[in-house]
Amino acid sequence: MKREGIAVIGTGLMGPGIAACSALAGNRTKLIGRTIDKARAGMEKSLQCIRQLSDNQLVGKEQAEEANDLLEASTDIEKSLTDVYWVIESITENLETKQKLFEFIDSLVPPEVIISSNTSGLRITEIAQYTKHPERTVTTHFWFPAHLVPLVEVVMSDGTEEKTALKLKELLLKWDKAPVIVRKDLPGQLANRILQAVIREAVNIVQMGLATPEDVDTSIKMGMGIRMPAWGPLEHIEAVGLDLALSVQNTVLPGISNDTVPSSYLRELVDKGNLGYKTGSGFYDWSKKDMKELMNKRDDFIMKALRIIKS
Repeated sequence: MKREGIAVIGTGLMGPGIAACSALAGNRTKLIGRTIDKARAGMEKSLQCIRQLSDNQLVGKEQAEEANDLLEASTDIEKSLTDVYWVIESITENLETKQKLFEFIDSLVPPEVIISSNTSGLRITEIAQYTKHPERTVTTHFWFPAHLVPLVEVVMSDGTEEKTALKLKELLLKWDKAPVIVRKDLPGQLANRILQAVIREAVNIVQMGLATPEDVDTSIKMGMGIRMPAWGPLEHIEAVGLDLALSVQNTVLPGISNDTVPSSYLRELVDKGNLGYKTGSGFYDWSKKDMKELMNKRDDFIMKALRIIKS
């Protein structure tokens, strides 16, 4: 049997966007949910993702229509995996649940079928612990929103074969993604390790009274952040000179937080029940800020940046 399709398991935050990307790349794509209602809701989210891209001229109308026809909702894992060459797991971030699913998938499909997880925090080595073919398991960490953000981290487990990671990188390039291979299965993968370093110092700056949360976010968004799509940090220090970079580090690093545990300031906010938007307050008072407006601004900015990149 020739295997041509892709299965995405999970209809929550990430699965529908991943399925939309798959279908837009010309793959017959099955989006699998636990119940028919969840599967159908996930399908509608996928169609919305495709519609958003089409409405903003990031994909053509014909491509969008073809992608719509390539999507299928299902609740039957066994039937859905009979003709796929790649299975993408995007369920809840629970190790035991993922392990059971991986073990089950591993028993259903032949060794040449790739099984990947969209996990952002768990190790693929542990997720695939009970599989008979760990060499074909890997993390493919799509960044939210999956249909807009190009980055996909391809994380190799302790047992992943090189050819598996390289094949996925080649496939994801055809999806119009920006895949990177992460060769060690460490917490935080690649980009989240960098992001956590930024968050740690951002919280530290607020805690020490150097600046307000608003000014911290503004400095990142309007400074380093606005140039980073075309100017990475290592490209930056190459441009200014590694000697200058070394000099700046000698001056600045001694005063930067190097804590290996979460900030006491952040912990205090959580302990008081100030969890951010979902409780109405955190660093910000969300009765004075509009999350929907902020998310729309984020998506609009990403789409404008994508149009520039694509041109």
